[in-house]
Amino acid sequence: MKSVFDTRDVAELTDRINRLTPATTPQWGKMSVAQMLAHCNVSYEMVYDNKWPKPGRFKRLVLKALVKERVVGPKPYGRNLPTAPQFLIADPREFGAEKQRLIDYLHRVLQEGRETFDGRESHSFGPLSATQWNAMFYKHLDHHLTQFGV
Repeated sequence: MKSVFDTRDVAELTDRINRLTPATTPQWGKMSVAQMLAHCNVSYEMVYDNKWPKPGRFKRLVLKALVKERVVGPKPYGRNLPTAPQFLIADPREFGAEKQRLIDYLHRVLQEGRETFDGRESHSFGPLSATQWNAMFYKHLDHHLTQFGV
C-alpha cells in the first residue's frame, strides 16, 4: 500500500485530486465531487479540528469490535458500503474550498510524519499504529478518487 507519509505518494494523491473538476461525476454512488471531498475531509477533521464529539465508551467498544479492522486493515473498501453518520454529506459543498482543505490536510500529515502518528489516539478506535493510520487515510482517499475516475 502506498503511504500518506511518503512525499512521492502524497504528490501522486495531490495530482489525482487536482485532476478533479466541479463537473467530475462518480462511477458509482450518489455524492457529488464536492461532497466526496468534504466526506474525505471528515477523517482529518477528526484528527485536527475537534469538530466531532467522540463516541461514548460503549459505542467505541462496538466500533473496535465490528468496524476497526475494515477501516484500518489492508483490505480495500468495496463499493457502496455503509458509512458513519459524521461522514454523510447531504448538503452542497464548495468544490474549490473542499479540494484545498483536503490537499492541506494531506500535506499536514506528511509534514508531521509517521512518528507523530505511531500510537496516536484515533477518534473512534483508540491508539493506532502509523501503519493503521496510513491504511485508514490512504485507502479511504484512494477508494473515493477511484470512484471519481482519477
